[in-house]
Parts: sequence; C-alpha cells; structure tokens
Amino acid sequence: MSEKASTDPAHAEIPLDRDVFMRTLLRHLAGTLEEVVGLREAAGFVSVVGQRMGDEIDRDYRRALAVSSLSRDQVKGVLVDLKRRIQGDFFVVEEREDRIVLGNRRCPFGDKVLGRPSLCMMTSNVFGSIASQNLGYAKIAIEQAIARGDPGCRVTIYLQPSADARAAEGREYVRG
Repeated sequence: MSEKASTDPAHAEIPLDRDVFMRTLLRHLAGTLEEVVGLREAAGFVSVVGQRMGDEIDRDYRRALAVSSLSRDQVKGVLVDLKRRIQGDFFVVEEREDRIVLGNRRCPFGDKVLGRPSLCMMTSNVFGSIASQNLGYAKIAIEQAIARGDPGCRVTIYLQPSADARAAEGREYVRG
C-alpha cells in the first residue's frame, strides 16, 4: 500500500456507504427511543412512520398496476415484492382463506436490526396498512423476528377478525 493511500481519507477502507449509514442511523434512532421512552412507546413512534410509508407504498403499487384496489393475490405479491426491493427475503409459507403467513430469511435492516425489535413495527404497519386498505381488515402478528434473535421472521397477516386472529398477539388495522 502506498503511503498516500494510507493517509488519504478518500482511500481508507471504511465499510461506509449511504445504505450502511442509513441503516445505522435507524438503529441508533430506534435504540435511543427504546432507552428514553421504552420499547412500547418506541414501537409506537416507529408505527406512525410505518403507517405513512405503508400508505405511500400502497398508492405507488396501485398506480403502477393501474388499479383502484389490490386483490388478495396482488396484496400478497406486493408484500413479498416490496421487501425484495429493499433487500429483504420474504416468501409465502402458508396461505389459508383467513390468513397469509410469510417467512423471511434476511431483514432489510441487515445486522442493524439485532436488538431493536421496535423496528419490526415498520413491517407490521406497512403490511397492515396495505392489507387493510385493500381488503378491509388485517391483523399482523410477528411471531418470530430476526430483531429478537430468531434465525428468521414469521409474520401472519390475518385477513378476517376470526377467533384465531383475536387470540393472536399483534396489531389490528382497518380500512380508512
């Protein structure tokens, strides 16, 4: 290595780019919120952002697909596709009349999500917003989460307020 390269910051081998910077920023914001106001309240703040993002993403997909409302199959496809676009690895595990179960092998936040479960509210609110606005109702139950140390995520999207949905721990979303 030349002496110039070792003293020139522009050539320093630092693992920093816009993506790493933004994920690290979100990690520290979530961590600070969790420490200052507690996990429950931090999740509440993240949920507000997630709701706004969900509304925006829903509008973008409906516009791109030239539909006023997404069908159930389109909602399922949108949830998987939007996570793919942001470097998640979501996939359909199971589908029943009253629910869609998704798995995930890679969080869009990468390793920055570890120990920051409040960031899971982003997924809950984006999914809940899109599903409920198009199908009328959704309850999102995050049963496993990389953020909590699980090897992957398991997210159930209940599409009807059934007994199973009422028994599940999660958040409910209703159109409008």
